Amino acid sequence: MIETSSGPEPLLPQSLGDLRQLREEFTRFMMEYKFGIDEMSTKIKILQDEFSQLHDYNPIEHVSSRLKAPDSILDKIIRKGSEPTFSSIRETITDIAGVRVTCSFVSDVYRVFDLLAGQSDVKVLDVRDYIAEPKPNGYRSLHGIVEVPVFLSDGVVPVIVEVQLRTIAMDFWASLEHKIYYKYRKQVPTELLRDLQQAAETAHRLDGTMQRLHEEIHRADVAPSSPSAPEDLTPSDEVLRQLWQARQQSGLD
Repeated sequence: MIETSSGPEPLLPQSLGDLRQLREEFTRFMMEYKFGIDEMSTKIKILQDEFSQLHDYNPIEHVSSRLKAPDSILDKIIRKGSEPTFSSIRETITDIAGVRVTCSFVSDVYRVFDLLAGQSDVKVLDVRDYIAEPKPNGYRSLHGIVEVPVFLSDGVVPVIVEVQLRTIAMDFWASLEHKIYYKYRKQVPTELLRDLQQAAETAHRLDGTMQRLHEEIHRADVAPSSPSAPEDLTPSDEVLRQLWQARQQSGLD
């Protein structure tokens, strides 16, 4: 039964079928970006483990990720005036999938990004260096828009992931700024904005000081103690001795 003009027209069976299909398409769309995050997170986790096991220290302090919610995606395409199609969303919105990497030093930010960008299946689409050129409010971070392949049962899908890399000081400032804007519903008092800019400069100076100390330590050939590895992958002397003996007996060495 169809209601009068005083009320909404109820969904007909055909409309319900269309709605069900749209839900399935949207769910698949979101899953692709979720898998894109998984792909990039795995790459970063491998680098973390390698640095922990084989190098003096691990430049990656922390990794987090977020997937933009469906309602946020809808709000953004409305604001941008984009076509309400999934192909249009893919082309116009590049921050649906996001991975954030917190590093020890500024030099580590660029080093880690170069390691990720240098992988054969990672395609760099855009780089926004807000460290070299901070935003007016003092925000500093390195943003890389990359494309990674997601292997599904019916083929490979290229997925765009935004990778943000920043130092601990930059991350602390960005977190504080986000909380302040949320609390004041983006209507932040002028004096707080001024304090935030000053705090950003303080964080920048701290990063510079820590970078110089880090470089002086390396020039002095004093290796900082590495954090304990999550797994004991380094063989003991006894294992190495037995392996060497086995190779001798087999004529491999």
